[in-house]
Amino acid sequence: MSGARFKVKALSWSPYIEPVDVATANEEQLAAMQVTPSNTKVSPYVRTLAHDPESYVARTKLFNAIMYAKGGLDRAERELGALVASAVNRCVYCASVHARRYVELSGRDEVVEEIYVRGLDGSFDDKTKAIIDFCKTLSETPSHVTKEQVQKLRDHGMSKAEIVDLVHSAAIFGWANRLMHTLGHSVPVDTK
Repeated sequence: MSGARFKVKALSWSPYIEPVDVATANEEQLAAMQVTPSNTKVSPYVRTLAHDPESYVARTKLFNAIMYAKGGLDRAERELGALVASAVNRCVYCASVHARRYVELSGRDEVVEEIYVRGLDGSFDDKTKAIIDFCKTLSETPSHVTKEQVQKLRDHGMSKAEIVDLVHSAAIFGWANRLMHTLGHSVPVDTK
């Protein structure tokens, strides 16, 4: 390897229906759009979900509680759970977003490179493999998660509460990926 770090291509998301126009949004839609996870921008995805402001607010509060909660499972490991679920569900947009966040938080671009090059069955350190295997099984067929998979997480120092946090991060992306797929599709970012 030349020493260059692996990079995950940024994608954008294009909705199938016209997103809410911020300039003509009603009060309830405008209030809902203030509850964004990053609270920094109002993306086309947020503006699409804002067609139903009540469900958008409920979804976003739950998302924020799972992905940005203080304490519990490390944020990087929550992002890894989201990445694995998104890879299983073939949501390339979410996979790219959470791969970049995982690398930002953990500094472990080699994990993401292995996932992109060899897949979820690639070669990983034992703890990372335990997390990936657990989230992969949970995302494919939840009833197939084994006591042994849970025990491997415990053997790597994860508490029961942290495992529940991992379940939440993978599970919300089982839902979020499907929502994104039905409302729009990913597109390469124009780099002109």
